[in-house]
Formats: sequence, structure tokens, C-alpha cells
Amino acid sequence: MKPRHKRIAIAAGILTVVGAAATLVLSAFQSNLVFFYSPSQIASNEAPVNRTFRLGGLVAAGSVQREGVRVRFVVTDTAKTVPVQFEGILPDLFKEGKGVVAQGKLQGGVFVAKEVLAKHDENYMPPEAAQALKNAAQSNEKTAASLVNGK
Repeated sequence: MKPRHKRIAIAAGILTVVGAAATLVLSAFQSNLVFFYSPSQIASNEAPVNRTFRLGGLVAAGSVQREGVRVRFVVTDTAKTVPVQFEGILPDLFKEGKGVVAQGKLQGGVFVAKEVLAKHDENYMPPEAAQALKNAAQSNEKTAASLVNGK
């Protein structure tokens, strides 16, 4: 084999290895990507089926039911609600009326959480959750205004 052909073969081999490595990295990244959805988005069927995602909002007042380590509660964005089931130990800051982000899957209309995160101070809320609450509040104001005006 001529030196020129060896260089071309080596370059082609390197390109093949780099391409395969890039494909594997992008594939792993895509499978570990977890998106955030609000209760309103879940109610409008925007959330994926049989795929892990994050649900965020506020824990509805009076909705927490404890049965040993199994906990059921409702997450709301003030417009829509989603029932959540979690088995495990909740964070100390988990309380009714406070912000929460749960990661898991939607199964039969119930969000089965594998992990629950509570906000860690008075000022923190994930930007996505804050935007979802703001959008829900605006939607509620428009609905109330249309009822008052008789439209």
C-alpha cells in the first residue's frame, strides 16, 4: 500500500471513530433529557406518554394524604390540577401551598413520581414553574373578566 493510501485509510478510520462517538454521545444526551411541564400543559395532552418528565407547581391545600411512606397529593398551577403519587421520604420543606417539582411518569391520569423536590427558600421557584403560574393566573383573569362582561 502506498503512503498516500495509508494516510487516506487512517483519516477515514479517524472520521469513522469520531462520527460513532458523536452519535453515541448525542443518543445518550437525548435519552437523558428531562422536560418540565405544568398541570395545564398536562391537561392539554402536551406531556409525553411513557417517558420521564418533570411536573411543577404548587401543592394544593388539603391534598396531602400519607399512608406510611406512600404519599398522595395534588399539584396545581391555579388553573389545572394533577394528582401525584410518591413512595419514599419527602423533603423537609415539602408543605401544602408551597412550590414543588416532581420527576416521574404519567400513568393512567396519575403522575407517579420517582423524585420530589421542594423549594429551598422563600424566593426560589424554578423559572418554568413561575411562568406556568403566571400564565395560569392570566388565563383565570381573562375567564373572570369574560364572565363579568357577559361574553
